[in-house]
Amino acid sequence: MDVDRILSDFSDYLRVDLRLSRNTVDAYRRGCADFLNYVNGKNIPLSDIRTSDVTSYISAIQDVDPEDQLSSRTVSRILSSLRSFFNYLVLERIREDNPAKNVDMPKLDKKLPDVLTIEEVDKFLSEIDIEQPAGLRDRALFELIYSCGLRVSEAVSLSFGSLFLDEGLVRVRGKGEKDRFVPLGGEVTYWLRRYIDEGRPFMVKNADAGTMLFLNYRGQPLTRKGMWKRFREIAGRVGVTAKIHTLRHSFATHLLQGGADLRSVQELLGHTDISTTQIYTHLSRDDLKDSHRQYHPRG
Repeated sequence: MDVDRILSDFSDYLRVDLRLSRNTVDAYRRGCADFLNYVNGKNIPLSDIRTSDVTSYISAIQDVDPEDQLSSRTVSRILSSLRSFFNYLVLERIREDNPAKNVDMPKLDKKLPDVLTIEEVDKFLSEIDIEQPAGLRDRALFELIYSCGLRVSEAVSLSFGSLFLDEGLVRVRGKGEKDRFVPLGGEVTYWLRRYIDEGRPFMVKNADAGTMLFLNYRGQPLTRKGMWKRFREIAGRVGVTAKIHTLRHSFATHLLQGGADLRSVQELLGHTDISTTQIYTHLSRDDLKDSHRQYHPRG
């Protein structure tokens, strides 16, 4: 049986039938490929895989050096990929059962997201050198992620057709290929216009640069890796410990702190389930507790 062909068809099923994002499809395929390498090393054919083999694999990937140990969320994602894979095999009549179906998911740690203060965000953005075209790009890019709460994948995939600067809106293609419109504030609109007028033209290396909004120094579309590299460089100079996604977390938290309702924040973030958005209310409650302790006579 051609395992590579099955994995390729499984990827097509995830992308076309389930409409999962490219990053999710890639992660699921890697998770399944690693598992199949594991069972192949034990000379277990695809048709003979049992629940005990899945549990043994999950135990094996968790039984590592504590410093390299996978998080419970990562293990859950791997198990979800295996469940989806065997569901696909059942649909294709390659197997009659799903051996990963009854394997218990690890208990997820409820870790609150890291958030920057408004002052830290301002300090980070102010540190960007806007004298260079790449600096104007970075200022517009990170201002956009913070001002609109975009995911990294959403920001890097924006085209000129996604921007409606006169109307103050940006169309974002989120998870599940779902579009949403997010308002553009005055600050981010200013930096987007400056980048488009003063920065991007100097980054275009040929007439066929395409319609992608953010480019690298070679005139090609900026990649996620390129974004992370620039963010780390700037954060290092400022002394801020954060990831790009921290700007999105900060966006949501600052909105709620300013009085925005949860449903509005859910729509702006593109969350399908409001329970995903509710994690930010815990951060706001912590702020309320701090304020109570600091200012109330019985705090």
